[in-house]
Parts: sequence; structure tokens; C-alpha cells
Amino acid sequence: MALGLKCFRLMHPAFCNYLAALTRPVSNITLKTVSGRQHDHKQHMAYPAVLVRHFATKKAKAKGKGLSQTRVNINITLVEDIINLEEVDEEMKSVIEALKDNFNKTLNIRTSPGSLDHITVVTTDGKLALNQISQISMKSPQLILVNMASFPECTAAAIKAIRESGMNLNPEVEGTLIRVPIPIVTREHREMLVKLAKQNTNKAKDSLRRVRTNAMNKLKKSKDKTSEDTIRLIEKQISQMADDTVAELDKHLAVKTKELLG
Repeated sequence: MALGLKCFRLMHPAFCNYLAALTRPVSNITLKTVSGRQHDHKQHMAYPAVLVRHFATKKAKAKGKGLSQTRVNINITLVEDIINLEEVDEEMKSVIEALKDNFNKTLNIRTSPGSLDHITVVTTDGKLALNQISQISMKSPQLILVNMASFPECTAAAIKAIRESGMNLNPEVEGTLIRVPIPIVTREHREMLVKLAKQNTNKAKDSLRRVRTNAMNKLKKSKDKTSEDTIRLIEKQISQMADDTVAELDKHLAVKTKELLG
């Protein structure tokens, strides 16, 4: 009996450690292999693990992209001596207005004489709207006539401008009279217009990138006399404005696509 109690006291600390290791969460335990001298046995002993920082995986980061980020709202009057953000905002809004104008004038299911009015014709006197150098009329629901009698020397340039207008038009010429057959509204025609709408939207985004780049270049010129924190804040504001404009362009494209596909 006395011998048994003595053995228990000797084993008691190791036994408690063993029980603690069994009840401790696996994430908090590390196994260490120790070679024993007797019988050449190897033992695995449990030790508290060092805390490890788990970095975000690609999937976790992808999920995080959808979360809203803190927006910047700078008082433009406080930084007007560095950059005119109001002017930058107006330039970005003009990109949106130009795209909307393009959609309204050139991308319609039913081509009308008014659709041809503002087609730009390159002449020896510069760039002129088609309706400034011709008379445009509707001959029938399937045909538009463009009379170039007042400026016959511009006939070839007018034909070229109509073909390259992005309206899927194939004009035919008879002297100074240009005949423009109106495309039949088919599924293929609708899809062609949607394709043109996407191309025009991409061009608008290119214009937007130029506005953003110009604004950033202007900002760089003030780095010597402005704190880095202020510069970073303004850069974030400009990028935020550009992102908002891209979202607006995509919104107009979605609306136009739905309209064209019916």
C-alpha cells in the first residue's frame, strides 16, 4: 500500500499534465517527439503551442472586396490651392453626358433623320455637322435621303462619315444624293447596337482615365509643399470620384442594353 502511494506521488505531476493535454483544444497543443533512452521508445509529449497569426486567404480577400470601404469627403474649398477638385468633377461628369448624348443620337432601334443630324463630317473647312452641309429627309420608313447639292464637294466625306458613324448604316450615292437604307430591326441588328454601346462605353472610360491621370499629375506638382497625408487623401478622393463615374457609365450601359434588346 505504502509502495503504491509512493508511486502515485511520483506519477501525479506527469498524470495531471497528460489530462490537461487531453482536455486542451487541439489548436493550442503542439506535439514534440522525444527519444527515450530505455527500450528505444519515442514519446509524443504535449506542450502549449505558440500563438500563430492566420493571414487572410485569397478567398477571404475576395469576399472582402464586396464590403463597403470608408469614403472620403474632402471640402474642396480647403484644397483649392492644391488642386481644383470641382473642375475635375465637372470633367468627369462631362464624360457621362457625352456618353448619354452618344446613346441618344446614334443608338436607336429605329433610325430617324434626326439621328444623322450631328454626324461629324471632316471637310477642308474643318469638322462640320452633317445637317450643316446637307438637307436630310425621310423618303420612306425604310429610306433616308441626304441631299448634298449645296456642298457637292463634301459628298465623299459625308458618305465616309455616315459609314463610320457606328450606326450600322450603308449609304449609297447617286450624284449629290445620298440614299441611306434603314436597317431592318432584327435580333442581329439589336445585338450589333448593343456591341456598339459597349464600345462607346469603353471609349468613355478611356476618356475618364485621361481625366484622372491629368488630375493626379497636377497633384504631384504640389508634393513638395504639401504633406504626404494630405496628398494621399486627395488621391483617394480623385480615385473615388473616378470609381463613382465608372459605376454611372456602367449603369447607363445597362439601361441602354435593356432598351436595345427589348
